[in-house]
Amino acid sequence: QVQLVESGGGLVQAGGSLRLSCAGSGRTFSGYIMAWFRQAPGKEREFVAVIYRAGYTYNADSVKGRFTISRDNAKNTVYLQMNSLRPEDTAVYYCAAKDGYLSDYRRSAQYDYWGQGTQVTVSS
Repeated sequence: QVQLVESGGGLVQAGGSLRLSCAGSGRTFSGYIMAWFRQAPGKEREFVAVIYRAGYTYNADSVKGRFTISRDNAKNTVYLQMNSLRPEDTAVYYCAAKDGYLSDYRRSAQYDYWGQGTQVTVSS
C-alpha cells in the first residue's frame, strides 16, 4: 500500500503558477504509476497528467504546454508544475497511484490509491 498526501494548492491570479506536490509513504514509491486528476464543482473527475515508472509522461489536451508532471523517487514525491493558469483550471487536484498494469491512464477507476486533494483556485 501507499499513502498519498498532496500539498501546494492555493489562490492565484490568471497567468500565474503553482507547483503541487504529492508525497507518498509505504511501499516503494518508484514501483507505482503516478497521476494527477482534478475535479471542479458539479463536474466529473478528469485526467490531468500521468508519469510512468520509466518517466514517460502524458498530459490532457487542456493542459498541454502549461502543466508538467515529474517525479523524484528518492523523495517519494510526484510534482505538478502548473504555469499560465486559467480560471477554468480551478478545481480540487488529486494525486493517484497505480500498482501494476494500466490499460487506460485517463480513467480514474483504474487507479488504486488516492490522496485527499488540494484546492487550486484561479481568479480572473
